Amino acid sequence: MVLFPNCKINIGLNVIRKRTDGFHDLETVFYPVELRDALEVIRSETFNFQLTGLPVNDTNDNNLCVKAYRLLKADFPDLPEVSIHLHKAIPMGAGLGGGSADGAFMLSMLDKKFQLDISEEKLIAYALQLGSDCPFFIVNKPCFATGRGEILSPVELDLSTYKIVVVNPAFHVSTKEAFSKLSPSSPVKSIRQIIEQPIESWKEELKNDFEETVFQLYPAIEKIKDELYAKGAIYASMTGTGSTVFGIFKPGTPIDFSFPDNYLFKVI
Repeated sequence: MVLFPNCKINIGLNVIRKRTDGFHDLETVFYPVELRDALEVIRSETFNFQLTGLPVNDTNDNNLCVKAYRLLKADFPDLPEVSIHLHKAIPMGAGLGGGSADGAFMLSMLDKKFQLDISEEKLIAYALQLGSDCPFFIVNKPCFATGRGEILSPVELDLSTYKIVVVNPAFHVSTKEAFSKLSPSSPVKSIRQIIEQPIESWKEELKNDFEETVFQLYPAIEKIKDELYAKGAIYASMTGTGSTVFGIFKPGTPIDFSFPDNYLFKVI
């Protein structure tokens, strides 16, 4: 069986408070985007994991696909051994949730392939054990997210008539570093309210709280956002803690950029 895990962008991101468990309460809108990895699982005599495509700076044992398999294997001992092939096209450490998508899709794939009959609610609970962003990819529809990002509520948001330009500058931003310099605060207006307004109003009201810190540390990321606005974006923002930036363009707007060759550039 083969699935193609997609990534997400954050449309607005407010960090509200630090929790006693060390995590942060936040609010954001997760929006699925058609930039995809490829994930194949076949029954095998022995467990095997193969990784191709973009480099991943971690061990195979820490890969969320491997962790997802072992998570289900603990509760379903009869789950067969499998051979996993993950081809990475979504850059890591980019604020796109590529690793989270891979782990969540792995859970869904094992459920379908081996007829485990796991409810969506239970899949979401398994996904949360893998990471805060993972539950979204079980639902994989536009959602307003609160808590750590795991409390999901569907929203009516359709950007299919617009062009979304995604730009990644080919370097990672440390999530730990981004959080360390942040001062959480409650927003004046909820992101859920703002996204109900015309997109043209988002530029003034819809913020990513990490931008101020990350732009100071990595001016190249701010430059991408400025370039998107200069070329006609009606809204542009960093996603997650970076380093990826996206811009939303009206239909018919010319998409003409000359970013460095090592940047990932995708028009969706």
